[in-house]
Amino acid sequence: MEKRVVITGMGAITPIGRDVEDTWRGIKEKKCGIDTISLFDSTGYKTSLDAEVKDFNPLDYLDAKQAKRLDRSSQFALVAAREAFQDSGITEENTDLERVGVFVSSGIGGLKTIQEQCQINHVKGNNRVSPMFIPMAIANMPAGNIAIDLGVKGESISIVTACASSTHAIGEAYKTIKYGSEDVILAGGTEASICEVGMAGFENMKALSHATDKNRASIPFDKERSGFVMGEGAGIVVLEELEHALKRGANIYAEVIGYGATSDAYHITSPAPEGEGGARAMKRAIQDANIQPEEIDYINAHGTSTHLNDSCETMAIKKALGEASKKVMVSSTKGNIGHLLGAAGGVEAIFCTKAIQEQIVPPTINYQEKDEECDLDVVPNEIRKVPVNIAMSNSLGFGGHNASIIVRKYKGGE
Repeated sequence: MEKRVVITGMGAITPIGRDVEDTWRGIKEKKCGIDTISLFDSTGYKTSLDAEVKDFNPLDYLDAKQAKRLDRSSQFALVAAREAFQDSGITEENTDLERVGVFVSSGIGGLKTIQEQCQINHVKGNNRVSPMFIPMAIANMPAGNIAIDLGVKGESISIVTACASSTHAIGEAYKTIKYGSEDVILAGGTEASICEVGMAGFENMKALSHATDKNRASIPFDKERSGFVMGEGAGIVVLEELEHALKRGANIYAEVIGYGATSDAYHITSPAPEGEGGARAMKRAIQDANIQPEEIDYINAHGTSTHLNDSCETMAIKKALGEASKKVMVSSTKGNIGHLLGAAGGVEAIFCTKAIQEQIVPPTINYQEKDEECDLDVVPNEIRKVPVNIAMSNSLGFGGHNASIIVRKYKGGE
């Protein structure tokens, strides 16, 4: 018998907030976390803006030894995971920690550590490379460090599918609990790839916006969009089997009811023509949720502010929802926080959950020029106070990885 899966905890650290409530307040206040690059000297780069977690001091959260041994991506992961775990109220007294898993992803892993240690190797020689280089750099370590920090001993994995990583992590965690393999899983993603080589790589593939006005840099679905803005941070949710949550009296935020994942099998960076791969992922999620397309009230789109993504995702939504696409509300919160790459889906799943909890739809901020290729209801600039019962979150990654999850307002006794 398939089990129901609910969200009982949330944690985040983003360019607009140090926790979930701070971040969500920033969304409601239409705050833009994009600003001038400060993490490195960007002289000589065409890109001048990013979305950083400003003034982040790991010593505010970790002891000095622990902070020194963790890449920034793992530091963010621990901050978000601790918040989510505490929020959930899970303890060793009410939960078997051997049945608590960690599915936390990173699209790139410890890129800044890789850059630093390669420079040391080149300048000072191989004997000076840190013995912590590999444990700090590899992409599975955020998940591993969370498990160690919290003492949870269930399945611990990191699914690396570029910008779809954390949506895949949440979806696969949902399936794992649904079929009875774990009681609880911390799921989501983390990313901290804002450094010289990371910026150069994305810039040279012409993926980044070169805008100098922070309010016209990340502008999803806007006709003048020209590329995404690199962001950083982490978003993690606690997924829990419903009966387990009820037994311990947990606070239930929402229920995860659907998940779909597909591959474009088309191109390493460009989406499949007319968004057919993304459409299939959404259709799979809708089928898994056993709902009709017209029941979806809100879609948090991948919406990166690149020309191809936004136009192809628009076509994908139309293919997946049919006539219902004319009425569904679609917004991208990447105007607020930039593109968190492998962490994007984790944070955006939280936004969907908060939208359901508070019955509001976050807007696509800084939207000005309508694009006939993106002719959905993109909720421009202003929050909508409307009933939100079911929300979908989409993530689309380089390599043709597509993932969609669907969350619903929790209703007991069904």
